[in-house]
Amino acid sequence: MEGLDEQCFELLYNRLEKSMYNVAYRCLWDTEEAHEAVQDAFFRLWGMRDRVTIDTVEPLVYKILLNLATNRRRAKNLWKWVSLDAVMNRSGPIDTEEKLTSKEQSMLLRKAIEGLPKRLKRVVLLCEFSVLTYNQIAEILSIPHGTVASRRNQALKMLRQSLEPLMYKGDADEEIAERAV
Repeated sequence: MEGLDEQCFELLYNRLEKSMYNVAYRCLWDTEEAHEAVQDAFFRLWGMRDRVTIDTVEPLVYKILLNLATNRRRAKNLWKWVSLDAVMNRSGPIDTEEKLTSKEQSMLLRKAIEGLPKRLKRVVLLCEFSVLTYNQIAEILSIPHGTVASRRNQALKMLRQSLEPLMYKGDADEEIAERAV
């Protein structure tokens, strides 16, 4: 079937919006930017609705989203480099040690994801935060199906290595004791 009608579009939006937001957020690390990227992706999809087939609409909208998020991120990084946004964009004081630890953990996770090579980052974002199959991800990224799985595994291995100090911080003795039981 060629084309996308309004009812199908609404159903698609309702089904994919949350997972697309998760992908966009992990790429942009900004709530408003992620929401805007998702909205823009669906807006662009609606603009091409006459040329879209139902069979390929999901990979297409995720591909649009990744391209938009990448472009937004690139523009945002350029503005930070050129302007004082980096200096002015400070968060307020943290009240408790628990919030600090949580914020530190979030930053470590973000840094680990950001440290992935682009080819691995895109795969892990789509695998972990979308509802797409490996075949659909392969189509979006124009890579073979088997490459999706191998890149996902490679990315997760790199993330585990980066986050290992965080995962075992503090309770190492308790974990060893639990394993011995």
